[in-house]
Amino acid sequence: MRVASYNIRKAVGLDWRRDPDRIVDVLAEINADIIVLQEADRRVGTRAGVLPLDRLETEFDYIMTDVSLHPLSHGWHGNAILVRSRFADHIPERIELPTLEPRGAVSVRLEQPQLEVIGVHLGLTPGMRRKQMSTLQEVMKDRDHPVLLAGDFNEWNVGRLPFDAPADVVSPGPSFHATRPTAALDRFVLGKGLRAVSAHVHHSTLAKRASDHLPVVIDIAFTETMT
Repeated sequence: MRVASYNIRKAVGLDWRRDPDRIVDVLAEINADIIVLQEADRRVGTRAGVLPLDRLETEFDYIMTDVSLHPLSHGWHGNAILVRSRFADHIPERIELPTLEPRGAVSVRLEQPQLEVIGVHLGLTPGMRRKQMSTLQEVMKDRDHPVLLAGDFNEWNVGRLPFDAPADVVSPGPSFHATRPTAALDRFVLGKGLRAVSAHVHHSTLAKRASDHLPVVIDIAFTETMT
C-alpha cells in the first residue's frame, strides 16, 4: 500500500499563485492509495478548503474523509486525508493534541485492510512538539491495529522524535524548502504490524513549483502479527 504526505501551503505555489489543479496534478503523479495533506484550507474566515473535490473524485477516485467542523473546510485545522473510493468503508476521527495554536491530528481507520493512518502537522516550538508527539505515541500504544503516522513534524532533528521501539521513524529525505531541500520535516512513523518497503521524496518538476514542501511517499507492507 502506498501512502503520501504533502504540505500544500493552501495550494499557493512558489510563483505565489493559488493553483489547486496543480496540486491535484502532483497527487496524480504519486498515485498513492491514501494521501495525508497539511494546510488544505485557507486557515482564516470560513476556513474554506482549497481543493477541487469533484475533480479528485471523478478523475482520480479520491474521496475526502469527513473530519471537518466548518461546512466549507477541508479537514480539521488544515489536516485532511484522501482515500480511494474502494476504502469507502472507513472511520474518520479528530484527535486532540496539546497546543497553543489551532493544531490537531486527524485519522482514518480502514476496515479492509485493518489500518489506521493519522495525519499530523505539529507545532512550531520544540516544547509543544514534544508534548504533541508524546500524545501521539500514547495513541499508537493504545490501538490494537496497525497505525501509521504521516505528516509535517516541523522537526529538523530526527533525534528529537521521542517514539519508542517498536515504532519505526522513516524520514524519506529532505522535503523543505522545495527550491533547495535541506530539511526532512515530513516523515512517517510506523507502528506494530507494519514495515516500510521503500520511501522517497517526490521530486517532479511540477512538485518543485506547487508548494514550499515536496511530497513524501512510503510503500508499506503488513507483518503477520501485532505482537
